[in-house]
Amino acid sequence: MIPILEKLSGFYNSYVLGILTIGYILGELGHYLIGVTSKQTAIELDYGDHACQQNNSMFNRHELTTQCGEVKNETSCYRLDMNGTGYCEWNYNGLGIDYQILAGPTFILVFTIAGVFMGFAADKYNRVKMLTVCTIIFGVAIFLQGTVKEYWHLVLLRMVMAAGESGCNPLATGIMSDIFPESKRALVMAIFNWGIYGGYGIAFPVGRYITKANLFNLGWRVCYLGAGILTVVVAALTGTTLKEPERKAIGDGDRVTASGKPISLWQVLKNPAMIMLMIAASIRHCGGMTFAYNADLYYNTYFPDVDLGWWLFAVTIGIGSVGVVVGGVVSDKIVAKMGIRSRAFVLALSQLIATLPAFGSVYFDPLWAMITLGLSYFFAEMWFGIVFAIVVEIVPLRVRSSTIGVFLFVMNNIGGNLPILVDPVAKILGYRGSIMIFYSGFYGISSILFLITCFLLEGKPKTETTVMEHESQQQKGHPDAVLNARPMHGHDNSVFSVDETMPPSNGRPAQLPQHLQMSSNGYEKSQSAHVPRHNGAESSRL
Repeated sequence: MIPILEKLSGFYNSYVLGILTIGYILGELGHYLIGVTSKQTAIELDYGDHACQQNNSMFNRHELTTQCGEVKNETSCYRLDMNGTGYCEWNYNGLGIDYQILAGPTFILVFTIAGVFMGFAADKYNRVKMLTVCTIIFGVAIFLQGTVKEYWHLVLLRMVMAAGESGCNPLATGIMSDIFPESKRALVMAIFNWGIYGGYGIAFPVGRYITKANLFNLGWRVCYLGAGILTVVVAALTGTTLKEPERKAIGDGDRVTASGKPISLWQVLKNPAMIMLMIAASIRHCGGMTFAYNADLYYNTYFPDVDLGWWLFAVTIGIGSVGVVVGGVVSDKIVAKMGIRSRAFVLALSQLIATLPAFGSVYFDPLWAMITLGLSYFFAEMWFGIVFAIVVEIVPLRVRSSTIGVFLFVMNNIGGNLPILVDPVAKILGYRGSIMIFYSGFYGISSILFLITCFLLEGKPKTETTVMEHESQQQKGHPDAVLNARPMHGHDNSVFSVDETMPPSNGRPAQLPQHLQMSSNGYEKSQSAHVPRHNGAESSRL
């Protein structure tokens, strides 16, 4: 047995990665399931809006003289028929302000705030035990969502689920950074962060087809009951088979200005480039969250006779994941030597290219809608890695992780809560018009804002001598100016590790990628005798 155990021990790190990733996928599945099951959930729990909807699949929508969605009252809805057969029903459609509150604010506010405390706790307590408890909490919350009888029960349980899931990223990231060597961390974090797309993508077939199967006559409830049970099983494996790794920490670096005074976050955050980048990122995040929370409901509303569940699954997991990887390559390899401004230009261009296909995905019929959605996803999902490559390069080294924490908190709360406006705008312009504005329209707006940011950034990389001369002038003329810890060439973002707590995101996901992380003591890793420890948290990005 001993030789066998020794051989199996070589797979321990991979096993840990697998358990942590599966747990993250299940957490994101619970997060996004409501967007797929909302119609059936609303019918049973009595929340949201009523609408006239097609309920007879024997008719193709192109054969109908009057579309159900064009009728605005119950009486006229039931009068619609073809050859004496009615094809419409007046029922809950899963939308409305109740749904938007349920999907967004109730989850995001708790998720981001709780994540701050989770990050601090991860520095002091056993991370494996904490992660086990957190996984049990959001697993039980997901399970109980399958038993609710009232709307407010669902609201409360989504808040509990958010509190539990908020610990997933900072705790798992810290564990992985301590057991994997530096040469493998980027790949490991990429695999783990794929859990966002895995959970979001799986929600489409699970929410659609398991609900239709009506197993045990429970309908949509089986989705939550099953996901909850699986999550608790993963929590049990986490607590019984994972061990707390030895912490590999580094000390806090000094934070000073040219005059020797401590650096204030305000000095960094009031930078015009930082302000504009934060606004642009929040707008772009809103576009992604709008689609994430409304995709299934939108296509069911306008194409009730077409099953797009597997298409949405394939586009989200396949093309979305490729887009993230390509975005990282573009950011780190292609524009790395062209200066910070070129990063923002590539960012603006990618979102501009994604805008027209995004409009097409909510304008065309199903076939071209899926084709344009795939094209849009490929370019749109490049944004996150490039945004944070810019952030770590325009912020002084000694306050970089604190700034990133504030950046993520603002971006997630603004971008994650703005989609609540989809419903009131839909009452005026229609559901399609509202989605066009907050989804594809916000892609376009973010592209313009990113382009403006270009002109607030440096044009070409500075040489080390130039940077030293610039800092010398700063110290003479502006004693309170913030000095960079070392010369910045507008592209080197491979030497940082986030050691301070960062609020997690919600929704599409926002863990700072490994290659964007920094060392808190203000020096390169090669100058440190320790290997950094991570407790950052993820945001989406969709």
